[in-house]
Amino acid sequence: MNPYFVLGLLVAAILAVGAWQQKKKAALYELSWGVQIFKTLTGRHFLLQLAGFAVFIAFWQLTVKTFSLPWFNRLPGPWECLMEWLSPDPAYGISIYTEDYYKHILFSTYRATTAFLLATLLGVPLGLLMGWSRKFYQYSFPLVELIRPIPPLAWVPLAILVLPGDEPAVIFVTFLVAFFVTTLNTLLGVESIDESYFRAARCLGADKQRLLLDVVLPGAMPFIFTGLQISMGAAWFSLVAGEMIAAQFGLGFLIWDSYSLIQYPVIIIGMITLGIIGWASSAVVRSIGRKLMAWRERELYGSGQSG
Repeated sequence: MNPYFVLGLLVAAILAVGAWQQKKKAALYELSWGVQIFKTLTGRHFLLQLAGFAVFIAFWQLTVKTFSLPWFNRLPGPWECLMEWLSPDPAYGISIYTEDYYKHILFSTYRATTAFLLATLLGVPLGLLMGWSRKFYQYSFPLVELIRPIPPLAWVPLAILVLPGDEPAVIFVTFLVAFFVTTLNTLLGVESIDESYFRAARCLGADKQRLLLDVVLPGAMPFIFTGLQISMGAAWFSLVAGEMIAAQFGLGFLIWDSYSLIQYPVIIIGMITLGIIGWASSAVVRSIGRKLMAWRERELYGSGQSG
């Protein structure tokens, strides 16, 4: 299949997703679809985003190809990477048509998702408990703060020694970073709740269980989902470091292996793929958070209307 045709399909898919998002916004703000699309395309926010991408690509092209600056002369240009990525017969064996490309993506997605889910299942309850119980906070917070600054790469040798096989070691290293982000954001969410809400709930006869379900969880949820978005990005960040050292498949392994084999376009392809998947993962978390916190969306929308 022609790379230009594939590029056209990708652009069409991006435009379709953008149009769908604008349709949702139009329904939220009670505008027609066309008016909402026009407002977005002519809005300062969209134009600045577009300018940011344009400046980055122009800088890449100028430094690497146009002027061939000494620091950048070994790097491939943007068009070279794009054509390699979309080629049915890639020079370095990796493109959207090759099976290995998707194998690396699946391995990395599995590891990042597993680590993220483990961090959520353990980090959110721990953060809630630390914010809920002052005694437990005094026991646990110093330990968390002592372990948290240790870089993920420092855990790789220990994880390989303790855990059987390479796969659990990579997942563990990925989990650690996401876990601390989730825990501390959840703790911050509980601590940010105004004490007057607790007093009001107690005056209405709420017991500890009702306080947790009706005050603590809703009050901390915006911080929890902010932490989950950050932890998803952190999971991908630490995953690549682990895969470069202790994996045989995955995007991190692909990037490091391509560097060793002097396949520089594949490095860029792996990096861009990581960015796209990481952005999509955070978007999924953000979408789930909006659905669970529809009350907050309405509150923000109402305050925006009144202002």
